[in-house]
Amino acid sequence: MAGYRKLLVLLDLSDDSEQVAVAARDLAAHSNAEIIAMHVVEYIPVEPMGESVMPTMQIEMELTKRSMQQLQDLVHRLGMTRTRCRVENGATKAEILRVASAEKPDLIVLGSRERHGLAILVNFTEDTVLHAAHCDLLAVRLS
Repeated sequence: MAGYRKLLVLLDLSDDSEQVAVAARDLAAHSNAEIIAMHVVEYIPVEPMGESVMPTMQIEMELTKRSMQQLQDLVHRLGMTRTRCRVENGATKAEILRVASAEKPDLIVLGSRERHGLAILVNFTEDTVLHAAHCDLLAVRLS
């Protein structure tokens, strides 16, 4: 096997994102693979009484801009070479699958937390990606 050539790395920009990004960076280094670091902004406006202080489009654009800056900072700080950053807007699961279909990665890397009790019954993002992706998946165990 020649190794993975393109990795799609899903980052939620939480504190755990660094652990996921480092795992992807180290794996990509072995085969000089390209990395696509991706974050999805899923903005759900909450407007009391239907009135908005700031237009929804403006809020979404600001969230996207901030997310891109955070993503670029993380990539730079970790020395992730051959990495493109993508910030998408929309439903997280749908956007991940859309980008995976368009980019055609060999491997999708994401974080996974242990679930207990009723949380086991909820359809989490990693479950959706695992069953719908047409490539390998690496779930990095998060504490």
